[in-house]
This record gives sequence, structure tokens and C-alpha cells, in this order.
Amino acid sequence: MNFSVDEQYNAVIITLKGNVMGGPNAVKFQETINSLKEDGKLNVVVNLARVNIMNSSGLGMLISAMTSIRNAGGDLRLSKPASKIKSLLVITKLITVFEHFDSDQEAAESFSAS
Repeated sequence: MNFSVDEQYNAVIITLKGNVMGGPNAVKFQETINSLKEDGKLNVVVNLARVNIMNSSGLGMLISAMTSIRNAGGDLRLSKPASKIKSLLVITKLITVFEHFDSDQEAAESFSAS
């Protein structure tokens, strides 16, 4: 897994790419989340459009990030989950935990609506 971080639409967009399976990249991801919290950037969107597969460790990584951001007073939303990833979220019932949107812009705009 690789990821990129971009600021747009008044939010931080983290685009995950490849296989989200935990491991060393999950540590880097959590370090990025912690850095965002320290900087007061608490509107976070995780774009899942380029994720090929995700296992339980990858799901745990997202849950941990969301919990961390929410505890700091912000929120983490998902955008563009590929059909396989959306099915995984439905099966695990995490679809009810994460707010998810069809675009980064919709996800980011939802922060001002809440």
C-alpha cells in the first residue's frame, strides 16, 4: 500500500493505493493521522478508489484512524470505495460506521453540513 496526502475542498484527502493489509505502511498511515491531529487538521477523507484488496488489518487501520480523529474532535469519511471494498464494508457492517461518498468533494462538503 502507498498513499498520498492532499489538501483540497477544506479537508485533507488521503488516497490509498494498492493492497491495504496493515504492516509497516499502516504505521506510516497512523503517523500521518497523528501529524494531522497535531496540526489541527481534523476533516479527513480517505479515498479508496485505487485500493485493490483490504484485509482485517487494513480495516483495523481505518477504524483506528477514525477513532483517533474523532477523539480529537474531527471525523474521517470514506470516498469512492471500489465495489469489492464496498462489499467488504457491507459484510463487516462497517458501512454503518463510516460515512461514505461517491467523490472526495462530496465527502469534504459533508463536514460543513454536520
